[in-house]
Amino acid sequence: MRLWELSRGDAPLIIDVPHAGTHLPDAIAFRLTEAARTVPDTDWHVDTLYAFARGTGATMLVATHSRYVVDLNRDPSGAALYPRADNTELCPSRTFANAPIYAEGDSPSEREIAARRSVYFDPYHAVLAAEIERIRARHGYAILLDAHSIGSEVPRFFKGRLPDLNLGTVQGASCAPEAESLAAEVLKHAKPFTHVVNGRFTGGYVTRHYGHPDEDVHALQLEMAQSAYMDEAPPFRYDPGKAASLIGVLERLVFALSEWRPTTHKR
Repeated sequence: MRLWELSRGDAPLIIDVPHAGTHLPDAIAFRLTEAARTVPDTDWHVDTLYAFARGTGATMLVATHSRYVVDLNRDPSGAALYPRADNTELCPSRTFANAPIYAEGDSPSEREIAARRSVYFDPYHAVLAAEIERIRARHGYAILLDAHSIGSEVPRFFKGRLPDLNLGTVQGASCAPEAESLAAEVLKHAKPFTHVVNGRFTGGYVTRHYGHPDEDVHALQLEMAQSAYMDEAPPFRYDPGKAASLIGVLERLVFALSEWRPTTHKR
């Protein structure tokens, strides 16, 4: 099975969806717990929410494999995204509900984790890096929107209920201030949804690794609460009625970022 689905466009915007995949290779699936085989920590339906973007000229890269195979938004060195907080690994060992992912004695070894990085992580990021460079060469800059969702209440990672729309720019380091302000303004007016900028989620590996405005690559992460567009209980049903309002917000965000131009860039 292909590791990703790529739709190339010519606009400055690239949308990356690293956690919507659900595929588990048989050699991994049979070692998982019964609960983990349902891949409950998937960013459910995020690729569906952004499907319209293919018609705007944006490039879309969507992973097909589950984050339980390898997490494409974690630092492959093992460095924690959020020091002093509970972090998941490159090859996660526990679900967001803090239950074991693998049957006892079946967790991947360091050697297997390195192999999964080589087979799954590195090829995906090679494609993403190539698309960023293609767009940067065409326009002189590139904008990367890293698209995610998560349960609205996940006590393992945060207290209480998450805002509906969570914009992360690594505290302003991953994009020009004007790009952050533009995106934040769209979310501010996205009633009835709540929003926050650089709250609990400030940006994962993708945003941190690729977001270098001084090198003409501007990266932003949008983490959405799943209650805004779906049923959060299994079987995680997509709710077209709820989703319609959210898609309207995402359309405004995608169009705004696609039309934005940095005031200065090197190329």
